[in-house]
Amino acid sequence: MFKYLFSPIVINQLAIKNRIAYPSLGLLYSYDSKLNDRYYAYFKERAKGGAGIVTVGPVGIDDLGAGLAALSIASDEAIADFKKLTQIIKAEGARAWIQLFHAGAYAFPFLIDNQTPIAPSAVYSNYSKTTPREMTPEDIERVQNAFARAAERALEAGFDGIEIIGSAGYLICQFLSPKTNLRTDEYGGSFENRLRFPTETLALTRKRIGPDTPLTIRMAGNDFIQGSHTDADAPAIARAYESAGVDALNVTGGWHETRVPQLPMELPRAALTYLALNIKKAVNIPVMASNRISDPHTAEKVLRDGCADMINLGRPLIADPEWPKKAREGRPDEIRPCTGCSEGCTDQIFNGKPVFCVGNPRAGFENERGIAPTKNPKRVLVAGAGLAGLEAGITAAQIGHQVEIYEKKDDIGGQIWIAGAPPHKQELLELIRYYRAMLRKYDIPVFLNTAVDTALLQKKSPDHIIVAEGAKALLPPINGADDPCVLSSWDVLSDNPPLGREVAVIGGGSVGLETALFAAAKGTLTPETLHFLFEYQAESPERLRELMFSGTSHVTIFEMLPKPGKDHGKSTKWVLLGKLQRYGVNIITEARVQSIKNGALTYEKAGETLTQQFDNVILAAGSQAVQELSRTLGPLNIPYATVGDCVQPGRINDAVHGGFLAALEI
Repeated sequence: MFKYLFSPIVINQLAIKNRIAYPSLGLLYSYDSKLNDRYYAYFKERAKGGAGIVTVGPVGIDDLGAGLAALSIASDEAIADFKKLTQIIKAEGARAWIQLFHAGAYAFPFLIDNQTPIAPSAVYSNYSKTTPREMTPEDIERVQNAFARAAERALEAGFDGIEIIGSAGYLICQFLSPKTNLRTDEYGGSFENRLRFPTETLALTRKRIGPDTPLTIRMAGNDFIQGSHTDADAPAIARAYESAGVDALNVTGGWHETRVPQLPMELPRAALTYLALNIKKAVNIPVMASNRISDPHTAEKVLRDGCADMINLGRPLIADPEWPKKAREGRPDEIRPCTGCSEGCTDQIFNGKPVFCVGNPRAGFENERGIAPTKNPKRVLVAGAGLAGLEAGITAAQIGHQVEIYEKKDDIGGQIWIAGAPPHKQELLELIRYYRAMLRKYDIPVFLNTAVDTALLQKKSPDHIIVAEGAKALLPPINGADDPCVLSSWDVLSDNPPLGREVAVIGGGSVGLETALFAAAKGTLTPETLHFLFEYQAESPERLRELMFSGTSHVTIFEMLPKPGKDHGKSTKWVLLGKLQRYGVNIITEARVQSIKNGALTYEKAGETLTQQFDNVILAAGSQAVQELSRTLGPLNIPYATVGDCVQPGRINDAVHGGFLAALEI
């Protein structure tokens, strides 16, 4: 089915069994820069799942360039632990890679003992919020030797390949970019001089590790930073790397500071593959493509189209380490999806917390959350086929219990249909695809349009009940909330009713912001229509951009707090707020809505009472738990657990992880 994805490839002289690479991703499973059992279990699962390359990293080469946020191989004492890890990875059939890392100006002072970071020039970093110290010639020589010595240690530890990070805005990018390299010596100024530090570092590393060890570099195909490198510059950089001794190029997108989304679901699948193709045309060594290549069909197409030679699967292998195995065996529907939500991975790292996965309750918990067959199978009834109920039911079936699922509506999925309705949130609906496949796999009967009550429970007499009855929209205590013009966010996102020209959204949390975007996008150009009109030059680029963001409704959000999106993920809030701005959505903060009457919305702001007329008012004030069934279960004397929003309205991970853990407790 995926002929090219599972064909072998050779890098330098090393044979790799397929075209799938797990790239370096920060995990933060320790705060001392050292490996531990949590790391060992995590990487074992990714190797066991069938990836051709498993990359460990980022791994710091010295204390000043990494700090406690990354693993470190800056001393010989680290070799033994890394040797244990390479043995684990290679025993599962994967090739073990390491990514060597130096943050440069991106190093946070509080992570490096409050020292001043070093960089090519003393240019303030918007990422670390500090001004680094300009590197002296002695600093340059020391860091280059640190890279080379770290590579030697990596070989001693048994790694098959060495990668140096030259992307995301870290030290090598800082030397390359005219925006951050203002030097006047041989390491600054001209394009050739700015290339000197990375190419010398690569050449020195190549010399130290010998000619036969694969050496790769992760590079930006476009910095996506004003005044820095674009994809027009990338081919020349790639050719310089090839000349310096690199055996393969791992191509990704821009810097951490970029305002072009690189990872979340707003980025279409494989949208940055053109960067890999641009570089592949310029070199004679293998090129890896990255960023949101999340399903096997897309990955296979990238290879068949000749855009790249290998595919990086980072977050998809957090979501499902068996992604390669399932694809190879023709079971792509059983792959647990990465939805690109960024909540368990990127948000966690930005908050200084360990990585988990919203949709995979075992990621990062491989040791303590194993699924073992039960010796005492039970008949389990699950009430509710939202994510919590589905995860609980499927996990219970995997353990060996006999499961039946009941759902009062006409389909499974619950609130995920609502969550997946706003523009660019459709990736969330992949969760339904996954659960449908798993219900088929474990032959779990699902009874739709069937509410669970005590009569049904007495009739079925299960050994255990899992209650996942969900939540309902919360109606705020606003005078006029029952006005004919008023809708709930649930009504709008589930039914997509026609809306008037002027629309108000009450509530500026995540649900309110997403609902506002949904309303503002109604009537705008679809991507396919935009492509057609642009291809035939039917409208000017300026007019097309206007039509992209001007729909049928003008939307205003009312939020009581000083800032909107308090509950939204840190790494993606800027994306959502930027989209709202482009769609012309007006956000009024510190505004308390007092009443609604015939579309007239009255609110208080800064001590002043104001009234504005709207065609529709959408309430997005949150949700409240439904506990109708759970309150009746006591007298039945049947063991039960409540999971998901009926316990307390929460996020997707609360539902999925809660359902999983409840099944383990049966």
